[in-house]
Amino acid sequence: MGKRFGFISTRFAGTDGVSLESAKWAEVLWNDRHESFWYCGLSDRDPGATLCVPEAHFGHPEVQWINQRIWGRRRRDPLVSRRIRDMAGYLKETLYEFADRFQLDIIVPQNALTIPMHVPLAVAITEFMMESGMPAIAHHHDFYWERVRFSINAVPDYLDMAFPPRLPNMAHAVINAAAQEQLSLRKGVGSVLIPNVFDFDNHPPPPDAYSADVREEIGLGKDDIFILQPTRIVPRKGIEHAVKLVSMLRNPRCKLVISHEAGDEGYEYKHMIEELAREEGVDIRFIGDRVSEVRQFDSEGRKLFTLWDLYPHADLVTYPSTYEGFGNALLEALYFKKPVVINRYNIFVEDIEPKGFNLAVIDGFITREVVRKVERLLNDYAYRTDVVEHNYKVANRYYSYTTLRRNLRMLLNSLTGWRPARTR
Repeated sequence: MGKRFGFISTRFAGTDGVSLESAKWAEVLWNDRHESFWYCGLSDRDPGATLCVPEAHFGHPEVQWINQRIWGRRRRDPLVSRRIRDMAGYLKETLYEFADRFQLDIIVPQNALTIPMHVPLAVAITEFMMESGMPAIAHHHDFYWERVRFSINAVPDYLDMAFPPRLPNMAHAVINAAAQEQLSLRKGVGSVLIPNVFDFDNHPPPPDAYSADVREEIGLGKDDIFILQPTRIVPRKGIEHAVKLVSMLRNPRCKLVISHEAGDEGYEYKHMIEELAREEGVDIRFIGDRVSEVRQFDSEGRKLFTLWDLYPHADLVTYPSTYEGFGNALLEALYFKKPVVINRYNIFVEDIEPKGFNLAVIDGFITREVVRKVERLLNDYAYRTDVVEHNYKVANRYYSYTTLRRNLRMLLNSLTGWRPARTR
């Protein structure tokens, strides 16, 4: 008989890694006849299966008030302590309501016990687990010790207590080997490495009528070479390397298209990229105003496309990040069978590179060898086809739903004794 899973996070909405991966987990669990329910502060999930509590969102005014007084300082005011406890108490009551309403068997905190964007929620989850004894699988994406902005803080007691807690009824899942090692060293708990995944058992659908004119809509000609940078415009994405690559290709048909907006970390980096592109003579297109989480029309009547509408039309994907927790955009590019230029960020070197992918790899700077490989990928159809088909097979082996299903079954069996029903 299937179990009833309660996913918990600050939000389940949009295209952030937590929202995307939790949906994949729910899909795989559903195929094993488990049901999933959602607790969060912002949701795009089925309202009938969701308890949406505004105070659970990291953008709630009370949470922002607390965060302003606990980061970047060593001491906290007694009032801050009281408000953390008061909010945690209220959220714990709503967690009991969530468990009772949907008759949950197991909870799945998604990054809520990992990165301290919402300290009261993590305290509430920890106390709920200690009191209820309900088993849990904590899925960790970004630990606080991986981010400089959390290094100076006034809540070391709460970080030790709840990020993550050490409880006998909790299993831990991490997305890379470095996190697995650090969790063991810092917290003394073991974990299962469950990387981000895609449904490589089923190929992506071809472009439909809505997305057939993507190139025309974003201003590309039929002979232009569409080089896609499928990321936000923030410094750790290393977009300057993509600009340099296009410059060294010395082909006026090459157009660098950046899919997302700037603003998350200011606009200085975007201005630098624009200036660099002018100096290098690179035709760069910022289409963040034409890309949305869902298909729709803007106020001017123009189509807005999803990122998945763009991939089928791209000739090359650049992913020169200097840091990633894993690298969802890499898997997306492989899923859509696109050649990839990638920088050797730490997690790639440790977790992904040994798998045997055939990628155009840079190590902090663009070399002539990389440029020659990219030119061959763009101009030699047979070679490009062999490369992307090979990469798809490797990704299917290591990053498919089958891998996720096997790991989830193992965790569930260790926590509850559940085993999948045998089929005739």
